Parts: sequence; C-alpha cells; structure tokens
Amino acid sequence: MKKFIVSIMLLLPLGLVAQELKIAIVNTNEIFNVMPEVATMENEVMAMTQQYEKEFKIMQDEYTRKYSDLTAQQDSLTENIRMMRIQEIQDIQARIENFYSMANEARTKKQEEMMVPIREKIQKAIDQVGEENNYTYILNPGAFLYMSKSSAIDATDKVKAKLGLK
Repeated sequence: MKKFIVSIMLLLPLGLVAQELKIAIVNTNEIFNVMPEVATMENEVMAMTQQYEKEFKIMQDEYTRKYSDLTAQQDSLTENIRMMRIQEIQDIQARIENFYSMANEARTKKQEEMMVPIREKIQKAIDQVGEENNYTYILNPGAFLYMSKSSAIDATDKVKAKLGLK
C-alpha cells in the first residue's frame, strides 16, 4: 500500500505537466494610455491643479506685499506694530505651507479615486479575454524579471478590442 501511494505521488506531477498551459501577456500600460477615461481624468486633475495654483498665487502675492510693506516701513513702525506684522507674515507663510500640502494631498486623492474604475475596467476586460480564450495565465510583462515572449501570446489587442479601443 505504501508503494502504491508513493507511485501515485510520483505520477501526479506528470499529470499536471501534461495539461497544456496557455500563457498570454497583456501590456496594461499600453492599454491604459489609450483609454479615453485617462484623458478625462488628466483633464480633471489639471483643472483642479490650476485652481489650486491660482489660490496659491493669491496667497503668495499677499505674502510678498506684506513683506515688502514691512521692509519699507520697518524704521517708522513702533516695536509692537512691527512684531504684529512679523507675526502676520509668519501666519501667512504657515497658511501657504498648509495649503500647499493640502492641495497636493487632495490632487493625489482625486487621481487615485479616478484610477480605481479605470483599473477595474481593464481587469474586467482581461478576465473576459482570459475566459474566452482559455488562457491559464495572463501576465503583465513589466511584472516579471524574465519571461520568454516567444512562449506567450500577446493578448493586448484582444483586451483593447474588448474595451473598444484601437
């Protein structure tokens, strides 16, 4: 009985090797770059960035104006007024730094939120192409250190077609 189990264990891998592995590759970067949703996302993020840049410029102009005023009037101001204006300039500088940080976080968050449905759409198309063509694996070439391209089928065009892209 022990010999029977050992022989089954030795023959089991041969059965797995006998199955035909059908491997395809998909260049998701190529697909991503031609999707119209990406252009829409980039336009929305750019519009958001431009709004933040306008507000940032207003804040910087205020800082520059107040700093110039302080520098020009420094000798004629009393110590209390001069200290109050220095504190005001420091407050503006802190607001600018906080705004800059908040704007970067908001832009990154917006971009990440908009990427989710794009990635899901690509993954759904890859899954459908895999099922329709009976692929065992579909790999993204950039995800592996080495893979012989001659042994894999490039399914990028099939996924693009599934998404209605050229």
